[in-house]
Amino acid sequence: MSELNDPSRPAASVVIPVFNTSAYLERAIDSVLGQTFADFELLLLDDGSSDGSSEILDRYQAADSRCRVYHWPNRGIIATRNEGNRLAKADIIILMDSDDICMPDRFEKQLRYLEENPDCVAVGSKILLIDTEDLPITEMGNKFSHEEIDSTNMSGDSIFFQPTVALRKAAVEQVGGYREEFPCAEDFDLFLRLAEIGKLANIPEVLLKYRQHLSSIGYLHGNKQADSATRAITDACQRRGIDYKKLSLRPQPAKDRQDIGDAYIKWSWWALKAGHLQTARKYALKAVKEQPFTWGAWRLCVYVLRGH
Repeated sequence: MSELNDPSRPAASVVIPVFNTSAYLERAIDSVLGQTFADFELLLLDDGSSDGSSEILDRYQAADSRCRVYHWPNRGIIATRNEGNRLAKADIIILMDSDDICMPDRFEKQLRYLEENPDCVAVGSKILLIDTEDLPITEMGNKFSHEEIDSTNMSGDSIFFQPTVALRKAAVEQVGGYREEFPCAEDFDLFLRLAEIGKLANIPEVLLKYRQHLSSIGYLHGNKQADSATRAITDACQRRGIDYKKLSLRPQPAKDRQDIGDAYIKWSWWALKAGHLQTARKYALKAVKEQPFTWGAWRLCVYVLRGH
């Protein structure tokens, strides 16, 4: 990786915003520090945590010189992400969330891809959805070329998962970073703008375990996320000279906070179809407890008991 090996600075800057994720934080950081590619700095940005996350971060900083910890009062995720990009010393920024898990060779493969494809400004990967106990749910991410990714994004159905992405710092600076006017979809907006100055790509391998839980933005703020995504697409259409009315967009959520039982049913079906019977059974039972008078939950249980 010759172009990445500048001895005066790390080859990559890994940026992890942290806000009250102590239950998952150590697994996330360990998966970064255990990478097969080790020439990176790890920026751990504590955005006013109050659950013990701050103390965990300080322990890692004392134990590994690659860790740089920053504490500040809560600013919000967009300001925190932008500050992380500003603090990054390397030309390549690797994005990561504080509740997910990197596969051991993620950095090695993504840095090699960026070196071999100089026209690519950001590269992601497939993901394996996991639950709060690390049980597998299903794999996602079946679009790999720039054209597939960008057209899918423009339809409103994102296929570029932020915590899987490694990108070029210069490209992020060129398009202006994350924008506050697109809350809950600031990453989606960024990727639309990056696609206009270079190529996006997904490596066709699972390089990240992506955690699902009911406190995530997608489950708590579905309508806000969908509204911001729609406005980001409208904005992209104006920049690209596209008639927004001719796009086929996915429907927005009917409600902001997703019903717990509905989430359990979805996870169980996903896991069943992926062959993860333990996970499917776990969430089928949870769905029945949440929705005991719903035919959909009982129908799911029948299929799970049959194992198909």
